[in-house]
Amino acid sequence: MVEEEPREPLSPIGTGELSGATETPGVVDSATASDPAVRAGEAAAAAAVAAGDSGPADVPLTDLTAAAFFDVDNTMMVGASIFHFARGLAARKFFTTADLIGFAWQQLKFRIGGRETTYSTTTGRDTALSFVAGRPVAEITALGEEIYDELMADRIWAGTRALAQMHLDAGQRVWLVTATPVELALIIARRLGLTGALGTVAESVDGLYTGRLVGEILHGPAKAHAVRALAVTEGLDLRRCTAYSDSVNDVPMLSAVGTAVAVNPDSELRDIAKERGWQVRDFRTGRKAAKIGMHSALGAGAIAGAVAAGMAARRR
Repeated sequence: MVEEEPREPLSPIGTGELSGATETPGVVDSATASDPAVRAGEAAAAAAVAAGDSGPADVPLTDLTAAAFFDVDNTMMVGASIFHFARGLAARKFFTTADLIGFAWQQLKFRIGGRETTYSTTTGRDTALSFVAGRPVAEITALGEEIYDELMADRIWAGTRALAQMHLDAGQRVWLVTATPVELALIIARRLGLTGALGTVAESVDGLYTGRLVGEILHGPAKAHAVRALAVTEGLDLRRCTAYSDSVNDVPMLSAVGTAVAVNPDSELRDIAKERGWQVRDFRTGRKAAKIGMHSALGAGAIAGAVAAGMAARRR
């Protein structure tokens, strides 16, 4: 496990004014109800509620209106969880190592070219996760358990994990919020002893994946929609909640809560945090920071589209 420890504890926990949100938590008007980002957020919240509380039974929940939301890639975990998952699937012959390298290269070109929004198009949504089309949900979930042990367990930031534990110890619930498939996100949350997870929801029928998403990848504004939807269902006061992320893409989520914390931030998020007075926690050394930067370029929600599009092309 990564050994970096957090600096002084955050104080206070989950108190303060909204970090920049202008919308009423959980309220979705008819004009946005068909927005794929809204649908993705609502689906993620519904999946999180359906999965139930996976937190430790011996930690009492005494502060039910406050909670913490943690991004996963480069915030809770070194690198991109979906990329580690894809590596594990490649090792199991779902596709070849050459395919994986090709997908990563395509993702890098998209990130550098500033065209990440391409994956929010209809084509991108429809091809995302197509590499599991027709496979049982139970099979992919079981593989996720194996791949977490093999490739992810040792990549958890000790400092960020300690921040999550701080909220649990205060009697608050803690959710992951990530672009990675919700089944994998829930595995990570359960292994870390957290409450649950909001993740990308893949459509399934009769226990089999269709290869399509509900809405779109849980990324950017979709994460904020998910947090707001969950707040309504769980009775949370977002002004008392805290969100953590490394990426400027998560500014909508960070702005939706009372306390925003930039963890291992990219340069753009660091600048915004400075402007808005958000707290910053960085658990990286110089060498690891450079490595994380590369993983960030290969990760997040868009790589799911890159991997899936590559698989679809390979089948054709």
